[in-house]
Amino acid sequence: MKIQERTGAGAGRSAAPAQPSVGDRLPTAPRERKPALAALAVLLVLVGALGATMLVLQAGDRIEVVKVTKDIQAGESVTSDDVTSVMVAADDSIDYVQWSQLGALKTLKAKSTIYTGTVVVGQMFGAKSSLPAGKASVGVALKEGQYPSGIKSGDIVAVYRVGDNSSSSSSGSGGSSGSTGSSAGGNLIVDKARVSSRSDNSDAAVSTGNLSLTLLVDQSDAAAVAQAASAGSVAVVVVVPGN
Repeated sequence: MKIQERTGAGAGRSAAPAQPSVGDRLPTAPRERKPALAALAVLLVLVGALGATMLVLQAGDRIEVVKVTKDIQAGESVTSDDVTSVMVAADDSIDYVQWSQLGALKTLKAKSTIYTGTVVVGQMFGAKSSLPAGKASVGVALKEGQYPSGIKSGDIVAVYRVGDNSSSSSSGSGGSSGSTGSSAGGNLIVDKARVSSRSDNSDAAVSTGNLSLTLLVDQSDAAAVAQAASAGSVAVVVVVPGN
């Protein structure tokens, strides 16, 4: 009887699978090393560092040079208001005028027209102005009313003789354009002259309205323009291109 009870009690129990202990885990496969990828990463770091170094070196190999901020006509000198400084890459093959040389540059004359935005090189200037063949440079002093407002260097103007003696002076002038002017209106000296430079007293406390112009004219007309200018009998009119 006791044997049957023990047997029945044993039959009622369920057989549970044995659980492995915590320290009995299965071994994992070792991580695969990739030396090629590691070498590539190191190479990329080195290339990046080299590129950054080259940029720094190039940025350091720059010089400060002169750039014009408005047109400079032939025979004109630059002023502090005509130029600014810019940084450019140093190049021994280009004769840049460095910003530190601006003082010396102001004593020179432009050999030809230098347009706004041009970086200046030494060959653009000389100790003497270089006038085109057959041309002469004449200065005229004008009073308010003898010139249009807004006249500037580079403008093409017509030069007239004004005043009571305009007709007689015009007939006595030997300039070729003067003769043409006599038939047209009796007081035209030059039909087309270029303003190479201008000067006024705009910086003065009280403006007088006077203006001085340097005109580029044909040599045959220079004497007539100078004569009228010395008598204070000159007026200029801006010629509209195409007219």
